[in-house]
Amino acid sequence: METKTLAKYVAELQYEDLSAKSISMAKQCMLDWLGVCIRGSQEKPIKIIHNILLSSGGKEEASVFSGNNIKTSALQGAFCIGSASHSLDFDDLHNASIIHLACVVVPPVFAVAESHRKSGRDMILATVAGYEVGARVGESVLPDSYFFWHTTGTAGTFGAAASAGRLMNLDAEKMNQCLGSAGTQAAGLWEFLKEGAMSKTLHAGKSCYAGVLSAYLARDGFTAASEILEGEKGFCRAMMKEPKLYKLTENIGNGKFKIDDNSFKPYACCKHTHAANFAVKVFRGEKNISPQDVEEIALYVNKITGYLVDNPDPQNPYGCKFSIQYCVAAMLKHGQLGVGQFAPDVINDEEVRSLMKKIRVIEDPAIEKIFLEDSTKLASKIIVKLKDGSVLEKLVEYPKGDPDNAFTWEESVEKFMSLAAEVYTQDQARALVNLIRDLDRVDDFRAKVREIVSC
Repeated sequence: METKTLAKYVAELQYEDLSAKSISMAKQCMLDWLGVCIRGSQEKPIKIIHNILLSSGGKEEASVFSGNNIKTSALQGAFCIGSASHSLDFDDLHNASIIHLACVVVPPVFAVAESHRKSGRDMILATVAGYEVGARVGESVLPDSYFFWHTTGTAGTFGAAASAGRLMNLDAEKMNQCLGSAGTQAAGLWEFLKEGAMSKTLHAGKSCYAGVLSAYLARDGFTAASEILEGEKGFCRAMMKEPKLYKLTENIGNGKFKIDDNSFKPYACCKHTHAANFAVKVFRGEKNISPQDVEEIALYVNKITGYLVDNPDPQNPYGCKFSIQYCVAAMLKHGQLGVGQFAPDVINDEEVRSLMKKIRVIEDPAIEKIFLEDSTKLASKIIVKLKDGSVLEKLVEYPKGDPDNAFTWEESVEKFMSLAAEVYTQDQARALVNLIRDLDRVDDFRAKVREIVSC
């Protein structure tokens, strides 16, 4: 009954049920997502996707946010902006489910809301609903599924369906069918990481497309498995042998929402590197150390971090985003890990590459225990031995951007402006910030957003 319970909850959730914190977080999630989406639209993988999807035309229902006033169907639009927002690895993460929820939940919201002239309150409600479902499904299949399956592409598809379905006002029965169609389309394998290939953007785009498609199909009477999550041959048991089905509905409706515990990224790379990155940034600021001062670095990590980002010799920018060795070395040299530190002409810096050879990654039972006891803690411990014989040591459980070390709204605005102003004018970027800030007072999203991006 877990699928039906989730479907009923989402279908019946009202804006008045949301806390002030959840409304504020929904806005912050949308702003963070939009900045990454706008800047991500300029990346090579996204230009390829745009060339393929947009060449076939389609109704001008949804904006693509690539700076050139392109619009397409809600289905194609969700795919385009979903993939763009996952192309920089700068988008948010819900730690407990290890899902980049914004890139699968918010694109259907923006595409459908613009197409159907929905209000800002409708969008906020749909975003909270999508985060709720996506996170719950993700938590139910961790940690086992993560070795093979990218949860943003798999569990995230349910979040996309929930946000699209809620925005379309599907009733409980049709929402159940919507989730059923979404689940049978869920996919996303980690094999691409070996080559640093472009597949991760495809995972997000397809999740968004599948979510919107599932909502439209359910609206028109298309049927699907009613127990897609808990069924014998359903999603959860396909992902792992003994899924945590209780996570699907645990404490649901108690007034607290999964979006409240979302994390934001100050670094444009895999979240599993962030604890170590943050420690190095602290060392750099407090001790004024540089790569030349380092004798060796030991990184103590959990199992997921070990098999996902232990890459001592990445060959391309995307590979570097999933190399904890590169991220730590680049942070020590540059003091930041924005888009520019992963540019093709930067990643082979000799000083950074030399330092990477001095870094050891160690899967540590103590760090693994931290994660198993509290999955919101993607912790790492770093020990830096300096050439003068001194040793620096730091355990980081909550790097910058986590709820316990949170981004302020002003910090999110700063990040947004740094990304969006590369594609839109300063005035347009600032207008988009104001649009999201005041979203709960917007009656017709299409009119407001087109007034800004069509200038």
